[in-house]
Amino acid sequence: MKITKLTETLPNLKILLDEPLMNYTFTKTGGPVDALAFPTDNQEVKELVDFCRENDLPWIVLGNSSNLIVKDGGIRGVVIMLTEMTTIRVDETKITAQAGAKLIDTTYVALDHSLTGFEFACGIPGSIGGAVFMNAGAYDGQLADVFESVDVLLANGNFETWTKEKMNFAYRHSAIQEQPAIVLSATFNLAHGEHLQIEKRMTELTELRELKQPLEYPSCGSVFKRPVGHFTGKLIQDAGLQGLVWGGAQISEKHAGFIVNIDHATATDYLELIAHIQKTIKEKFDVTLETEVRILGEEPK
Repeated sequence: MKITKLTETLPNLKILLDEPLMNYTFTKTGGPVDALAFPTDNQEVKELVDFCRENDLPWIVLGNSSNLIVKDGGIRGVVIMLTEMTTIRVDETKITAQAGAKLIDTTYVALDHSLTGFEFACGIPGSIGGAVFMNAGAYDGQLADVFESVDVLLANGNFETWTKEKMNFAYRHSAIQEQPAIVLSATFNLAHGEHLQIEKRMTELTELRELKQPLEYPSCGSVFKRPVGHFTGKLIQDAGLQGLVWGGAQISEKHAGFIVNIDHATATDYLELIAHIQKTIKEKFDVTLETEVRILGEEPK
C-alpha cells in the first residue's frame, strides 16, 4: 500500500514496481526491488527521501551498479537510481559532475579541456556518486587526490556541502559510508596540462585495463580489497583457484581478482564463490580477504 501511495504522491517521477535488478547490475544478477525510482534533479531526490521517511519505507541509492552484488531475494523498499542526473560542468580547472554521470565520461570532459589529474580514473566503470562513496581508485590514483567538495542530501531531508576534510577518505572508504547521505554532485580540482600528454596517458591506461581485465564478461569489477603486503590476484593464483567455476560464475582466467558471469550465474553463485575464496586464502596463507564489492539485499525465500 505504501508503494502504491508513492506512485500516487509522485506521479511525474519514473517509478518501476517489482523491477528485477539483474537488468541493471554489471554482474547481470539480482532479485526484484519493490520500487525503483529515477529522479531527474535534487528536488525529486528530496521528495523521494521525504516520502520514505514520513512513511517508514527503507531506501537505498545505487550508482552505476558496477561494483555491486544484489542478492537473489532482491531489495525491500525503494531503490533510488541517479542515472538521469548526468550533467558535467567545467569552470576553469574545476569540474562539477552530477552523481549519475559516468566517471569515465567525466575524465574525457577533463581531457577535452586539457585538465590533468583525472587520468587514473579513465577506465573505472562507475558513476560519480558511487566513486565518491567508495573513494574509487586505480593505477596509483584515487578520487580523494582530486576531490574538492560534494553536495549531499541527508536522511532528514537537509542539503549540505561537505569539503574534503569532512569526507574521512581512506582506502575504498568515505564518510558517505558512515551515515545515510546521498551524493548529488561532486566538484574536483584539477590542473591545466598538455592535451596530448593527458590523452597519451589515458590511452595507455585504457589499453592496460583491456589487456588485464576480463571485460568480455559481466562482472562486479575488483571483488576484494588489496590486503596489506599482498596482491589479491596472486594469492588466488597461488592457491590454485584461478579458473574455478561455481554454478554460472567463474574466477576469471584473465585476472584472478575478478569473478565473471559465464553462464547465467546467480548472486548466490557469486556469494558462495566469494566465501570459498576467503576460506581458502585464510587457510593457506592466513590472509583475510575483505570484499571491495558492495553486497546488498535479501536471500531468496
